[in-house]
Amino acid sequence: MPDGNPAGVPDVSAQEAEDRYWMSLALQEAERGREAGEVPVGAVVVLDGRCLARAHNAPIGERDPTGHAEIRALREAAQRLANYRLPGTTLYVTLEPCPMCVGAMVHARVARLVYGAPDPRTGAAGGALDLVSHPSHNHRIEVTGGVEAERAAAMLREFFRLRRGR
Repeated sequence: MPDGNPAGVPDVSAQEAEDRYWMSLALQEAERGREAGEVPVGAVVVLDGRCLARAHNAPIGERDPTGHAEIRALREAAQRLANYRLPGTTLYVTLEPCPMCVGAMVHARVARLVYGAPDPRTGAAGGALDLVSHPSHNHRIEVTGGVEAERAAAMLREFFRLRRGR
């Protein structure tokens, strides 16, 4: 125990620092989406400390109602791994995912979800719904919410403030 942690106890500060790092990349993706006129949501899929995929919202530009950042990142990660299942992965997303995106995560067998801002209106990871923990699912996803929440929420507030101002 050279680091002072008992055996088997994770270093929470290291996990928090790692989560903030990957969320900062998701926030960069959200900014790319904002610059393209999309709702600023970004996502990153990580496996064993490496980025498999990054994406931002693009339903408008792609003319695709499923063009959410999470779906786009999951698709890219699945292509890179040549597998529709993504066991052991962590999905970082700047906004609590909607029901469609949570469903995709469950089917892909994502191990962990880390999100920034909660979405009390349409969030499906404990906000409006808790589909992540639904008893009918045969896969459970570990969830950590609130990572860089204020930065993510501020980006969304500013986007909609400007949109309403037009």
